[in-house]
Amino acid sequence: MPRLSRRSILIGGVALAGAGVAASRPGDNSGPRQRYFTELQSALHRAGIATPTLVIDKVRLDANIDALAASLPLGMSYRIVTKSLPSQRLIRHIATRTGTDRLMTFNLPMLIGQSRTEPQADQLLGKPLPVAAARQYLSEVRNPQAVANVQWLIDTPERLEQYSALAAETNTTLRISLEIDVGLHRGGFTDRDRIIAAVKAIDNDPNLQFSGLMGYEAHVSGHPNLFGLRGRALRDSWNRYLAAQDAVRTALGDGSLHGKVLNAAGSPTFRNYSSTEVANEVAVGSALVKPSKFDLDLLDPFSPAAFIAAPVLKTYERTELPLTGLEFVGKAQQVWNPNSRKTAFIYGGYWKADPVDPPGLEYNGIWGHSSNQEMLNGGAHLDLRPDDFVFLQPQQSEAVFLQFGDIAVYENGEISEFWPVYEASA
Repeated sequence: MPRLSRRSILIGGVALAGAGVAASRPGDNSGPRQRYFTELQSALHRAGIATPTLVIDKVRLDANIDALAASLPLGMSYRIVTKSLPSQRLIRHIATRTGTDRLMTFNLPMLIGQSRTEPQADQLLGKPLPVAAARQYLSEVRNPQAVANVQWLIDTPERLEQYSALAAETNTTLRISLEIDVGLHRGGFTDRDRIIAAVKAIDNDPNLQFSGLMGYEAHVSGHPNLFGLRGRALRDSWNRYLAAQDAVRTALGDGSLHGKVLNAAGSPTFRNYSSTEVANEVAVGSALVKPSKFDLDLLDPFSPAAFIAAPVLKTYERTELPLTGLEFVGKAQQVWNPNSRKTAFIYGGYWKADPVDPPGLEYNGIWGHSSNQEMLNGGAHLDLRPDDFVFLQPQQSEAVFLQFGDIAVYENGEISEFWPVYEASA
């Protein structure tokens, strides 16, 4: 074998490293705009919209609703997650199309609002609220039907005692569901004896009614789909939930769960349920509008149905950064990444959202973000002019939807109506 000198090995190593770096260099992703977005842009112009706006494509929304309904096994009920769809008109549209009157509500303002507009709706709390919040609810909502339709979520014996005292003090019957920790480890009952004791305490309290269980297994989708880890995590969560149900039967008898709510799942996991063996209802919200964080294999039948439309204020054929004395940094960035060649400043910004149209748009990592005039960069084929719209896909819906005022509903090529959103709340 020929002998390799230390120098030749060094040169070869540098060459390989250089080849690796070159291979990792971004390509120019700019190109023609999708017809879908240019048609949506034209509809926004015809509607006279000139500010950042949250748009929902009603046709895509309805297709997602139908895909959800088709995914539910026989006998499985559906509960709308209101925090992910924070508009009363949007919630009502989904409820009508799915035929459900079940809501999962996560905070006091939405709980009060839905009780006033939809007193017939069955509202299950998606997280335990401080007893002071329940007290405020009872002082503001006077409709007995609405109050009777709330299922308060209890996660500890101590909180159960607080709600028991509130029910006695206000002479109100409160429906109680127990949160079960099925592996997420974000709170809830885990101990069999404590579940039995809690259920017995509810059953013996003249002011409380046991309404069911809630177990949320969002952690399952975070497991890598390798070596059966995800499947193992799912089976473990189901076993924990079934053990909690067995504890309830031990406390109250074999038929004690008949007619009770056994809630589970969320958008990333509900399609794992092919029967009602573990749960009899699933809670889903985000899948119906499909933010980018929900681009998951299990949600392949669903399409993004919500976008932020942001007007373009200024465009430049080349990117110049305010780096006095360090101009070479911006130039080096453009040499390395052709997608940083051109610049557009948009109206507003710094949202939890990803640019999706025109193709190849990127945030500038050196410039950073701006809530006033966000800088977006694109490659040589970026074709944008002032007053055009840039479209971004929200990463999540629950907070982003509340930042733009009324939702613009896109249907049959036009902005057909506007749906008010709830006031911003935690």
